[in-house]
Amino acid sequence: MRGRSPGPSKAASGHLVLVVGPSGAGKDSLINGARLRLSVDERYVFPSRIITRISDPASEAHETVDEEQYESLKDSGAFFLHWGAHTLRYALPASVAEQLDAGATVIANVSRAVIAEALRKHPKTTVVLVTAPQAVLEERLLARGREDLAAVRRRLARSASLPPGVRAVTIVNGGSLEAAVDRFVDAVSRAPADDVTL
Repeated sequence: MRGRSPGPSKAASGHLVLVVGPSGAGKDSLINGARLRLSVDERYVFPSRIITRISDPASEAHETVDEEQYESLKDSGAFFLHWGAHTLRYALPASVAEQLDAGATVIANVSRAVIAEALRKHPKTTVVLVTAPQAVLEERLLARGREDLAAVRRRLARSASLPPGVRAVTIVNGGSLEAAVDRFVDAVSRAPADDVTL
């Protein structure tokens, strides 16, 4: 996780895949499914995020830091990207830049708010937008037991749009998880530049 945050990448040969979408869309489920399928291929890297939240083995494995540690790491340039969402703070480690320079395809769940910054740092970037029907999103979020229906709907209403001009691969994850993982792995493998729904 340590290292200096890089400036724009001029000759990096790797590919950055940013996975975005509303809460409940299943981003982590697709990433975990792809990680299992691509585990024997060293070209694909799934960096652990740094989050100001206790790690939950039932969901995403991440590095937990407190607010003071987060600020110290940010100030020291230890983050490739960083953002805040829903009272928490997140980051990708600066080592992502080294992995991209080495030619890896780096796949990470991020906020739409950092897409523009990511493109400035590494233009060879593909955005994968994971979504699902509203009713499915609400059902999944309610099943987590963290919020009531009103809070869930407020959370979903805050979902941001993509920055102007950003093209994305859209995956509708409203049915079979296995089928959605198939489409996600296909998107990651092809990393197309144009808009497409899989």
